[in-house]
Amino acid sequence: MNRIKFWPHATVIILLCAVAAGAGVYLWKKYERTASAKEMPSAARIEKIDGQVGLNRSLDANATNKDWIEATPNTPISVGDRILTRDNSRTQIAFTGRNFATIDANTSLDVLQLSRDQTQVALRNGSGLFDIGALPSGESFEVATPCGALDPQQPGVYQIAIDNNGNAVATAYSGRAQIIGSGGNGFIEKGESLTLACQGDNSGVISRVDAGQAGSLLDSYYHYRYPRTYDGRYRDYNTYLEDPYYYDPYRRDVSYQYVDEYVPGVEDLDDYGNWQYISDYGYCWHPYGDTAWAPYQSGYWQTDYPFGLTWISNEPWGYAPYHYGRWTYYSNQWFWVPAAVNTYPAYSPELAAFIPFGNSSVAWVALGPGDPWSPLYYDQYWQPAYSAQPVYIDQRIVNLSVPGAVSVVPVQDFSQVIDRRMITRADPQMLANVRPVRDPLAVDQLRRAAFQTRDAQRKINLPASLAQRIENTPVVTSKMPSAPFKKDFAQGMRIQPLPARAQNQKLQLRDERSAMANQQPGRPAVPGQAPNLPSELARERQMAEFAKQAARGNPIARQQMQELRRQQLEGQKASRAPRYLGPPVTGGAQGERAGNPARPAAPRINPRAQPEARPMPQPRAQPQPRAVPQPQPRANRPPVTYQQPRAQPQPRAMPRIEARPQPQVNIRPQRPVQAQPQPRAMPRIEARPQPRVQAPVVRPQAQPQPRPQPQPRVQAQPQAQPKAQPQQQQRAQPPGQKKKP
Repeated sequence: MNRIKFWPHATVIILLCAVAAGAGVYLWKKYERTASAKEMPSAARIEKIDGQVGLNRSLDANATNKDWIEATPNTPISVGDRILTRDNSRTQIAFTGRNFATIDANTSLDVLQLSRDQTQVALRNGSGLFDIGALPSGESFEVATPCGALDPQQPGVYQIAIDNNGNAVATAYSGRAQIIGSGGNGFIEKGESLTLACQGDNSGVISRVDAGQAGSLLDSYYHYRYPRTYDGRYRDYNTYLEDPYYYDPYRRDVSYQYVDEYVPGVEDLDDYGNWQYISDYGYCWHPYGDTAWAPYQSGYWQTDYPFGLTWISNEPWGYAPYHYGRWTYYSNQWFWVPAAVNTYPAYSPELAAFIPFGNSSVAWVALGPGDPWSPLYYDQYWQPAYSAQPVYIDQRIVNLSVPGAVSVVPVQDFSQVIDRRMITRADPQMLANVRPVRDPLAVDQLRRAAFQTRDAQRKINLPASLAQRIENTPVVTSKMPSAPFKKDFAQGMRIQPLPARAQNQKLQLRDERSAMANQQPGRPAVPGQAPNLPSELARERQMAEFAKQAARGNPIARQQMQELRRQQLEGQKASRAPRYLGPPVTGGAQGERAGNPARPAAPRINPRAQPEARPMPQPRAQPQPRAVPQPQPRANRPPVTYQQPRAQPQPRAMPRIEARPQPQVNIRPQRPVQAQPQPRAMPRIEARPQPRVQAPVVRPQAQPQPRPQPQPRVQAQPQAQPKAQPQQQQRAQPPGQKKKP
């Protein structure tokens, strides 16, 4: 009876729980939809292409994995995209304004994660050079391979390659990185290389890089990246180690003062435009060009999954201004208004509003400051997955009234390359009553035109075996990536997680580094001159931490980083002093101060020695009376003093290397550290010629000075002076007395 009595109460409770659960699911779905928009990945930029480079949108449900299109500069790439370089080809990718990669020929690179906190790429074959210019605290940059993953701990230049045996070779030319494989984890410092086996126990071999090969590789990379400004200084690997940040665009380009460092393509703005202060907007960028120019009129449209219609510019600078910020028309010129600095920028495939003109034409206009915008992406059926704004924009677009701002093209030409010759100007009366569209795929006319761009893309035919090998080669990562619009993303990209024990145990390594493991990479060992490697690494870690704080606007951290850099340069100069002083360093106290004890014969060319020290060359001369050979060493010494040092400064003076830091002071006056090598290098060169200059000065001082002085002394003391004068004349000019009658 009791059970029957309380059964209705239980039913009510169950119904209330069901309603609450349904409401919770609804709210969770709503929150998930909103939160996923905030978690949308960013995009990287293909900066430069040499040869043929293929692009595969592997997550596009409407395209098979065999569809490879030809990539062009300024093409955005994001999570799930694959890059492939063919024979004799290479490409350069900018993940942010500070982090770059150069992909060599016959290399495939996949983008796994691209957010503010984490960047993950997969190198399945080939090789690539990764230039990590910034790595703030809490952020990571990982390169996954079939053998393991490279996780840089500091900014630096790293190379990852898959050798002919299928092993992964990781090299740190600067910085410090962690290598994680199934057998454990290990670290490589600057100037070290680690070969990680994919088979067996996943052991590795650690060794030092060859200074000549490192200099050649870095020289080729900087020539390729900075062809107009690079002067070839990094052919010497040691010069690179002294100042690896000389060509860092963050410290050289003005544009980084007004644009956030996460935006790719900032380094191009200085070369193709200038900055001007505009009221209400601050500093804005104006591209060089004629007054008839307008944005979004030189390039082509491409439908990119999952972002939708994407603008790809043909202008060399045309990435950052078309995917970040807004455009405004001021003083009869177009200006790009970037987003506020120190705020993480939101990537947009385009910053334009579309205008349908019947069934025959399509038009668009650049968004201005204050125009509505929201992130938008699509599901596998090309339906909008998130949109905080309605399809149509009800408020007035600020740039609609600007002459020449609206670009109108026929529908059949929308999928072609856009230039000003095919663009027609919109009638102001027609624009008075238009309703711009924020989501172009929501309008049938624009949707059909958008999908026409997919058919117009140039295809690349790959061998079936190559495409299958790229698709089926698995890679291992320390962290599993995820895509909010693809549930089985890791499975589709053949990503395997590393076992948990790999994080806690050390990798079994065979050490093939030289016995002088603590010497500076690329320099021969000098007894007693090797730097303290542990303290140097600790200083670099402190510098990396200060650099992160300085990037956030901390002036004290910047000063501390500069002070540590100055100490590092002083230590490097001190450790290399014996090598650059070379044979021209003279003996005595000067040779001991130079740290060069291995020159016992150097004192014989010291002109500062007293006359009683001149018998020093006697062991090398023939055993003759002292009175006879005394003039002979004077006649023989000038060839020793002048000829040998003139031939020797060529290998050790190195005037071109020591003169290289001079442009550094003109370009970057805010870095006083770079001016330190100049006063330290110059005294060495100036101090060496001193022995050669003073040696011949001894004879002219002895000849003319005694002659005029004895005459007044003979008049004042005719008896005392004549006795002292012949002694001086006999010592100073014995040949002159013989010529007198």
